[in-house]
Amino acid sequence: MTASAPHLWLRAETKKNEKRTALTPKVAKTLLDNGFQITVEKSTQGIFEDQDFADVGCTLVETGTWRTAPADAYIIGLKELPENDFTPLPHKHIMFAHCYKQQGGWKDVLGRFEKGNGLLLDLEFLQDDKGRRVAAFGYYAGFAGSAIGIDIWAHKQLNGSAPYPSVKPFPHEDELIAYVKERLNTAAAKTGRLPRVMVMGALGRCGTGAADFARRVGIPEENIIKWDMAETAKGGPFEEILNHDIFVNCIYLSRPIPPFLTEAMLVKKDRVLSVLVDVSCDTTNPHNPIPVYHDATTFDAPVLQTLAGDAEPLDVVAIDHLPTLLPREASESFCTDLLSSLLALKDRENARVWTDAEKLYHEKVQSMHA
Repeated sequence: MTASAPHLWLRAETKKNEKRTALTPKVAKTLLDNGFQITVEKSTQGIFEDQDFADVGCTLVETGTWRTAPADAYIIGLKELPENDFTPLPHKHIMFAHCYKQQGGWKDVLGRFEKGNGLLLDLEFLQDDKGRRVAAFGYYAGFAGSAIGIDIWAHKQLNGSAPYPSVKPFPHEDELIAYVKERLNTAAAKTGRLPRVMVMGALGRCGTGAADFARRVGIPEENIIKWDMAETAKGGPFEEILNHDIFVNCIYLSRPIPPFLTEAMLVKKDRVLSVLVDVSCDTTNPHNPIPVYHDATTFDAPVLQTLAGDAEPLDVVAIDHLPTLLPREASESFCTDLLSSLLALKDRENARVWTDAEKLYHEKVQSMHA
């Protein structure tokens, strides 16, 4: 395999309910047409069928065989590698490793690459020449987070304290919108009102997605309160958050900031806030600006409740892969944005997006030993 013909090996996602992919069949076809070799692991949970990849010319292999892939292959995937595996990693991996911001277990993750003389090219930190991420799932993370938050609010109006059920990915965006809209309208007919939704980080991709979903299901503009850096410049905590039914946190945490909410604030019996969706989901980050909960939630168990004295419990959603609620649209959008960077792998040594990513990896490894 020459430098002009990179080999991408798409590993099957193993995280439960993760149906997205780091390569769509359409993007794979473009890469093949540009001389790439594409190997795709068979998957029983992805949104695209194995045959979709075979039809465009990809080579199919068994799930999990990336461990014995050729040494020059780039192993590409989205979510974390299987837990409780600490074997060295000798390949070049393109993925979201969630270890550069000192999240829980970050040294264990980075240590695997160092021990195997491998390389982590983290998707979260691929940036263009203006410092903007080249591809992100942010829009659909916010879109999905808003959807679940609004649906939980409707559920509470219709079912009282009955537990909120598990969530399954939707095959298409329109089906999700129709489902939540019907539930919201039923709840609004019962209560005589629609919820007020506060979006933090409203000007970013994630916040834009959150506000867009609220509009798509019929929440009026005056009920969608959008905050960004201008509104938060004074520093938290922010009592205003308590005056909204649903709070959707969409910020990208890049530095320590004062908390937006505190546990002490939640004990107020007159607070309106009943649903908190932490799309950012910095649960294990030492600078988490929403330190009112301490565990992530899942599609199987989307909600945890925080006890707040005599006040009503607060329903918290902290799912770290929300875009998989809409795996098709999320994957298509992300992979289309990533394509130009993947094409640049043909000359990686001279492609700034990749040389910067490699430099950052080495810096993070060094920080591990500081």
